[in-house]
Amino acid sequence: MSAVRENGVIVAIDGPSGAGKSSLTKLLAQRLGYIHIDTGAMFRAVALMSKRAGIATDDDARLAELCRGLDVTFVRDGASCRVLANGEDVSTEIRTEEIGLLTSAISARKPVREALLTMQRAMGAKGGVILEGRDIGTVVFPDAEVKFFLSASAEERGRRRYLELAARGDSATLEETIAKVIQRDKQDEGREHAPLKQADDALPIDSTSLSIEEVLSVMENAVRERLAQGDKG
Repeated sequence: MSAVRENGVIVAIDGPSGAGKSSLTKLLAQRLGYIHIDTGAMFRAVALMSKRAGIATDDDARLAELCRGLDVTFVRDGASCRVLANGEDVSTEIRTEEIGLLTSAISARKPVREALLTMQRAMGAKGGVILEGRDIGTVVFPDAEVKFFLSASAEERGRRRYLELAARGDSATLEETIAKVIQRDKQDEGREHAPLKQADDALPIDSTSLSIEEVLSVMENAVRERLAQGDKG
């Protein structure tokens, strides 16, 4: 087993919308002292800015231009992380249902994926990072030392999302929310560029009936085991 990178290993967490990737990535990063790179937030920032600029989802030329002028950064704020787009805090605005569906369409465009791919690889090259998304282990970092594919039933993921929306005061029914989760899955799995799929060497985890702590324990043990193997190498 080869030694780990300069700052540790790269941990890739992939999976469909609502599987719990964001929560688990944040917690795992805190436990390991790693940097959390929320790639989904990066795509959401592009979607938000494209909406503001009135750019159509299939206008690759303007999307490429938008990405060239976009600076997405993450700023730690206590236990959470704020997302800045060209210096503006968009942490809340990028989390709406509208932006979520738009993100699925925007993230399928080749110029957007190529631009953010370059950013993500630069951020994580030295290791000591945890990246979440839908193609981290297959496209962004196929050589990541530790890979997870986190899933849950569409009904459970819809229920979780519904509770989040209800807590924020958003109006949505459980049935509508589950339907949107299924719609998002179809978009992500069917897109031409970097579709959602499990890497061959990823550890699958179905979180449908597991607590966050149970899933976190499995992930942390797997990473620490890989770090121990690297130290011996």
